[in-house]
Amino acid sequence: MKSAKYLTIVANKFAVISFIFSCSFFFSLAQKNDISTDNPPEWEARVAAPAPGWLTLRNIVITGNKKTKDYIIKREMAIKPGDSILISTLTDRLKEMKENIYNTTLFVTVKVEPILLNAYECDIIVSVKERIYIFPIPQFQLADRSFDEWVSKYDGSLKRVNYGIKFAHYNLTGRKDKLRLYFINGYTRNISASYNAPYSNNKLTEGFYFDAGFTQTKEIPYKTNQDNSIAYFKNDGIARDFWYITGGYTIRKAIKRTQIFSVGYSHAQVSDSISSHLNPGYFNTNSTSQGYIDLGYTLKYADVDNILYPLEGVSGYVRLQKRGLGLTGGINMFSIEGEYDKFINLEKKWYTSIQFSGKIKLPFKQPFINQGALGDKDSFLRGLDLYTIDGVAYSTAKFNLKKEILNFSMPTFFKSKTYNKIPFKFYAKAFTDFGYVYSRQEPVTRLNNKLLATAGVGLDILTLYDIRIRLDYSLNQLGQRRLAINNRSGF
Repeated sequence: MKSAKYLTIVANKFAVISFIFSCSFFFSLAQKNDISTDNPPEWEARVAAPAPGWLTLRNIVITGNKKTKDYIIKREMAIKPGDSILISTLTDRLKEMKENIYNTTLFVTVKVEPILLNAYECDIIVSVKERIYIFPIPQFQLADRSFDEWVSKYDGSLKRVNYGIKFAHYNLTGRKDKLRLYFINGYTRNISASYNAPYSNNKLTEGFYFDAGFTQTKEIPYKTNQDNSIAYFKNDGIARDFWYITGGYTIRKAIKRTQIFSVGYSHAQVSDSISSHLNPGYFNTNSTSQGYIDLGYTLKYADVDNILYPLEGVSGYVRLQKRGLGLTGGINMFSIEGEYDKFINLEKKWYTSIQFSGKIKLPFKQPFINQGALGDKDSFLRGLDLYTIDGVAYSTAKFNLKKEILNFSMPTFFKSKTYNKIPFKFYAKAFTDFGYVYSRQEPVTRLNNKLLATAGVGLDILTLYDIRIRLDYSLNQLGQRRLAINNRSGF
């Protein structure tokens, strides 16, 4: 008993220390590097006559944008006509502007070029090629977490497939506002709608979003087995009804930093077989249905060259969440979550990166629906991603070393000024991941409350729209080797 109590204390301290370490890095960098569009530093922008070594920006010219508003592009530049730029920093400033505009994810290509008018004045020409924003396309979705799981566990069964239609517009009014509609049937039924308007005020610093949906599923996970596999409940009808509605308010006064305030309500109803005898801790109550409120605050920071596949820069986030309004029992959780990412260009097409992440949920006694840790959504260790490791606190550390080995384009064989070529980039990589998940549940599974470690090699393939295909060959601490193919957007 004493040794078990000692391990519990050590586990708690490990999770908390790792989380604090990640957050401290994130906050220090966010304070140091963020650039405000409202009050540019004196060394960046001067409205007075330029001194020797400075250029005054006379005008910004935008070309190539048919849907996107000019002011949405200029908002990402942190400079305006009349400002002055130190000539020795011009190259770096133009590179930063290009990255900021590309990271809106609205364009296929971005060029930012200066036009010198005389020894003291210049214009900046921004040339963009817009992406396709409208996607009314049929849907063929897997009921499982990944393609790899669908093939390895269920032999690619078509019975575990969802089908329907998705309509998405990623730039509805030209202000980077997104509208999504889903109508899905099959193994899971899903009807949902969401709208995100990041710039709803004249200063382009505030926005809002809402999301609502309804799902019915024929099977649901109701517990995690001792070998870290999921036990599913199935019946001939519907195993779970679930609906939700969420809204949020966003603040982005600076280019690199975003704040998100959110509130939502969810309601779930499950078969009485689950709450009565299969897992009475599913909701932590004897009821077959549960409604709960979620309140959240998120602070994000991103200063990277490519938001979808970073090779250089820093990013991270901190998230606070309160689920349920009660203080004891039932659905009652307060969580703190954070992540810090560092991407380093080693030159000669070599790159390295590190990531620290962590989360803690209080109190430690949580219902099954709040137990997700590693193996849940985008939180996983490569080589252990097929396992579900539940817990109330976790911490991870991931390391990558990669090299660009191929970079070429192929013609599309149809006439299009925007999509006349499809680019391909190949990155060979080596990686190692570490993690720890603390759980109070009894019995403890084989992967909880112990150091987890994996390593491997792989290949990342990037193409049009920054579509990522990841091939990872990994070895985990259980001695298992496997090749995984996925398109996850994780580290």
